[in-house]
Amino acid sequence: MTYDLITMGRSSIDLYSNDIGAKFEDIKSFAAYVGGSPTNIAVGTKRLGLNVALLTAVGQDKVGDFIVKFLDDEGVDTSYIPRKPNARSSAVVLGIEEKSFPLVYYRDNAADMEISIDDVIATPIARTKALQIGGTNLSKEPSRSATFFAAEQAKKAGARVFFDIDFRFDQWHDARAFGVNVRAILPLVDIAIGTEEEINAAMLKDPKDIIIKDQQISAPEISGDIEQNIADILNIPNGPQTLVVKRGSDGASIYQKNKARLDVAGFPVEIYNVLGAGDSFASGFIYGQIKGWDLYKSARLGNACGAIVVTRHGCANFMAYHDEAMKFIESRGGF
Repeated sequence: MTYDLITMGRSSIDLYSNDIGAKFEDIKSFAAYVGGSPTNIAVGTKRLGLNVALLTAVGQDKVGDFIVKFLDDEGVDTSYIPRKPNARSSAVVLGIEEKSFPLVYYRDNAADMEISIDDVIATPIARTKALQIGGTNLSKEPSRSATFFAAEQAKKAGARVFFDIDFRFDQWHDARAFGVNVRAILPLVDIAIGTEEEINAAMLKDPKDIIIKDQQISAPEISGDIEQNIADILNIPNGPQTLVVKRGSDGASIYQKNKARLDVAGFPVEIYNVLGAGDSFASGFIYGQIKGWDLYKSARLGNACGAIVVTRHGCANFMAYHDEAMKFIESRGGF
C-alpha cells in the first residue's frame, strides 16, 4: 500500500474540562478524547480524504486501547503502532477558562518517546508521499534518533517532509536544547510550520525570554526578533524552502527564500477553545500540498480547518471533514 501521509510522534488521551469558563481547580468533570499533535494531524488529514498512517507508540494498557480504537474507527492505519511494555500511554488534562487554556502533561515514561529506529524500519516510509514530524519528538531518546532516521529515509525515498515545530516547554530539560535540535533537523525538512512563539523558541538564546502564565504550555510568551529569526531559519544551509507562520485569527504568513511574504487571511469566528487549532491548520495545509495546490490555497484551507475546530470542544475528535470545510470556505467568500 502507498500512503499519502505518515505522521510520527506523540499520542495521548486528552481530558477536556466540561465546565467551560471554570477555573481549573473548580472543574467537576472531564470529557475523554484523543490527542497529540501528529495524532490530530493524522485524523484531520484522513477526514479530509487522504490515505494516512500514524507511527506513534502506546503502552500495554487500557489508555493505549482507547487511542488505537479511536484511530481505527477513524480509518487511520494503526498497523505500525508498537506497544511498549515498560512504558505508558500518555495523558493530558486541559482546562477551558474564560481567557486561558491551561494544560497539564502526564508524559513521564511516555510510550511514544520510546519509538525506535527499528520501529521506523518497520514502517513503510519509502511508500509514502509525505512524512510529518514534530519538535516534541526530539526531546528524548530513542524518539530523537528515530525521528532523524525517519526524515533521512523519507528524503532518500523522495517523500516531502513537513515539520511541526511543536514547542512544549515542560518536555525539555533546557529550552535552548529545543532550538539546537530543531536547527539540526531542518536540513531534512521541506516545509516547517509554527507560531511566532515557536519560531522564537527555535532560535532562543536566553531561557528568561520564555514566560508561561496560568500553565498555558501551548501558548507561551517568547521574546525575540521574529523577522530576524524567520530569516535565520530560511538561511540554514540546505534548510526548508518554506516556513509557514500560524497567526491564529489573523490567518497565516508564508515565507520562502528570496520571495515576498505571502499573507493568507483567516476566518473570524467566535472562539470556544483554541486547543487543536494549529494541528487542524496543519491538516488542511498538508492536504492541499499533497493534492498539488499552491501555497495560498493550501493555507486558506488550513485557516478554515483551524477556524472550525476552535468553535468545538476538543482536538482530534472534532477535526473538520472535507465537505464541511469546503462549504465553510464557500460560505465565507471562497478561496
